[in-house]
Amino acid sequence: MPHPTPPSVLRRPRLWVGTGLIAAVVSMLFALLYVGGNVNPKGNLRDLPVALVNADSGADAGGRHVNLGEQIVAGVQKAAKGDKSIDWQLVSREEADKRLGKGKVFGALVIPKEFTATVNALGAPQPAAQGKAVPPTLTVLTNQAAGSIGSSMSSQAAQKAAHAASAQLGQELLKQAAAQKAPLPTAAQLKLADPVTVTVADGHPVGSRSAMGLSAFYYALVLVVCGMLGANLVNSQVDTALGYLHTDYGPVRKREPVQHTSRVRTLAIGMALMLGMALVMGTLVEVATVKILDMDASHLGLLWLYSVATIAVVGLGSLALFAAFGTPGMLLATIVFVAMAVPSSGATVPLQALPGFFRALAEFEPLRQITEGMRAILYYGAQADAGLSRAWASMGIALVAALAFGFAVTRLYDRRGLHRIPRPGDEPEAPAETPETPETPESTGSAANATA
Repeated sequence: MPHPTPPSVLRRPRLWVGTGLIAAVVSMLFALLYVGGNVNPKGNLRDLPVALVNADSGADAGGRHVNLGEQIVAGVQKAAKGDKSIDWQLVSREEADKRLGKGKVFGALVIPKEFTATVNALGAPQPAAQGKAVPPTLTVLTNQAAGSIGSSMSSQAAQKAAHAASAQLGQELLKQAAAQKAPLPTAAQLKLADPVTVTVADGHPVGSRSAMGLSAFYYALVLVVCGMLGANLVNSQVDTALGYLHTDYGPVRKREPVQHTSRVRTLAIGMALMLGMALVMGTLVEVATVKILDMDASHLGLLWLYSVATIAVVGLGSLALFAAFGTPGMLLATIVFVAMAVPSSGATVPLQALPGFFRALAEFEPLRQITEGMRAILYYGAQADAGLSRAWASMGIALVAALAFGFAVTRLYDRRGLHRIPRPGDEPEAPAETPETPETPESTGSAANATA
C-alpha cells in the first residue's frame, strides 16, 4: 500500500516566520553597523592626534629677534579652538618621531630650524638677494602604519594649516615690499604672496608589501575568522563523535552511538581540541602570509605566538557561547566577533572619525585590541606601549571570561539535570532483546491452563 505524501514543510508558517525574522535582524544589523560606522568620517572627526613641531631657531630682523615658527604655532592653535576635529600636540621633533613610531599620532607638521631666516631673506630689499634666496619650507609627515585614512586626514589638516600660514606670511612680506622705494616685478610679488613650499614626506615608512599599512588589519581579521570557523568545526566534530549529530558523505549517512556525556565534559573536550587546532591554524596562517605571499613581517616567533593565542582565545570564546546558548550562540558569536568588531576596530577609519557608539564599542571589542597588537608587531618593532601590551592584557581577560562563563553555565545546566539526551526518534534504535526467564512449575501450569 503506497504511503501518503507528507505535506511540504514550506506550508509551515513557523518556518517562514522564524527564518525571515532571523534574516531580517541579521541584514539590518550588519547594514547599520558596517555602513553606520563609516558613512560620515569627516563629520564625526574629533580629536585626531597630529604632532606640531616648531624647530625654528628664529633670526634677527630690524634690531629684534623674530621667531616666525612661534607665530605659525599660535595661528594653528587659535584656529583649533573653533575646530575640534584635530588634536594638535606641540612636541619636539624627537618626541614627534617617537609618537609616529608608536602610532600615537597620525602625522605631523614640522617647522624647520632655518624657517625664519629663509623668510627674512625673501623680504631683503636687494633684488639679487631675493633671487638667490632659498624658499622657506614646511614639512608634512604622514603615518600610514597608523591607518591610511587617518594618515590622509592628518595630512590634509596639516597641509591646510601650512598653506594658511604661508598666506599670512605672504601678506606681511607684501606690506614690507610695498614700503620699499623700488617696486617689485609682478613675478616677485606672486612669489611673495605665497612664499612657503609645503612638502609631504612619510614620517614612519612601511614596507612595500604591507598593503599600505593595512596588512595588520587583514592579518588580524584572518585570525578572528579562523578562530570562529575553528570553533564551529570543533563543535560539530565533537557532537558527531559523541553521537549527537550525524555526518553525511554524499548519499551516505554515518552516525556514531550516542555517548551521554555531561555538558561540562563536552565543553572541556571541545576546548582541548580547539587549542590543538589553534596551533595548526596559527602556523599555517603565518606560513601562507609570510613565506608564500612574502608579506613584510619581522619578529616571526612573536608573530606565531600571537597568531596561535588569538585564534585560541577567539575559538574558546565562541565555544563558550555555543555551549551556553546552543544554535543561537553561533549567531551571537558572529555579531560579537565580526558585526560589531569590524566597524569599531579603527583599522580603516580611525576611532576619532567614528560615532560615539562605535568608540564605546572599541574599548572592549576584540578586533580593535588584536589589530593594535598586530600593528605593534608588524610596524612598530613589537614595542609594548605601541598597543602590544594592551592586546595581550585584553586577550588574557577574554580568556578568563570565556572559561569562567562557559564552565559556569554548563555546570549549572548539569546540576539542574538539563542533559543533552536525544528525544525519541533522534537516534537509531537498537533491536530490543527480551531476556529469557527460567520456567517454573507455576508458570508452566499457568500456561497449560491458559491453553486449555
